[in-house]
Parts: sequence; structure tokens; C-alpha cells
Amino acid sequence: MSRIDKENYYLDIAETVLERATCSHARYGALIVRNDEIVSTGYNGAPRGRSNCIDLGYCVRRRLNIPPGERYELCRSVPAEANAIISAARSECIGGTIYLVGRDAESGDYVKNVLPSAMGRRMIINAGLSKVIIRRTATTYDIINVQEWVFNDDSIFDPSESKILTTP
Repeated sequence: MSRIDKENYYLDIAETVLERATCSHARYGALIVRNDEIVSTGYNGAPRGRSNCIDLGYCVRRRLNIPPGERYELCRSVPAEANAIISAARSECIGGTIYLVGRDAESGDYVKNVLPSAMGRRMIINAGLSKVIIRRTATTYDIINVQEWVFNDDSIFDPSESKILTTP
């Protein structure tokens, strides 16, 4: 019998976590691991005590025909990675890894090209996490070194140049 590699082991757990997601569009699960121990989990859903999209029966962003990647401030959900970070002490995150899995809520297919949003990247950086591992298929994944986000800051915008600036 062959053993599953650690990355897919933790991604499988993150995939189980996404079963709690309450978004009617896409379901995400996140798992923070440090020193081979699970620190916290998170899934996307409305803040505690508020109505979820699945409870309401609709997605505000879809109802307004907002294209993917735009106007996330209108979304009722807190992202999975944010919920995992909120549930962990920073001291437990420093040097750790966050595992992310996304599935389309209707088809169940893996969400293609999943990446944390700009705000999600900032939260991951500030939490002190060192790697992000994102599931692409049932057995394949990408590994992102968080330092790349620090050194290639895409959030500094110079309106006079009408482009995003990057650090050297």
C-alpha cells in the first residue's frame, strides 16, 4: 500500500472543510498547518449570526450580474482563508502553510485558477504564513512562496502611470 503525500493529505482535509461552506456560487476550504500540526480551518460563509446565501436562496453578486473577480465587497461571505486566519493566533501561523481547495457549488468541479484575492494575500502575509498550497485536481496542486507576494507587490497603484507598480 502506498501512502498519500502530505500535501494531498492536508488538501483532502481542506476539501472536507469546504463541505461546511455556505456560498451558493463556490465552496472553499482552508487549512493552516505548522510543524505538521493542524492549527485551524476555515470555509467561506456569512459572518456568524448573519444569513447565508444558501439560506437566502440567492447570491447577491450573481443577481446583480457582477463578473468574477469584481466587487467582492458585495459578497455576503468571509473567505475561507480569512476565516482560518481569524481562528488562529499569529504565533501559530508564523512559518506555516495554508492549504486551499475550491469547488463550484453547482457542478462540484474544482474551481480553476484559484488564488486568494489581493486582500486575502495581504492577510496571509500579515499572518506570517510562508506557503500557500492550492489544489488544482484531485491529486495535483500548486505551491506558492508567500515571499513572492511580498517582493512582487501588486497592490501599489500609481494612477498617473495607469499601471500597477512592482518593486525591483
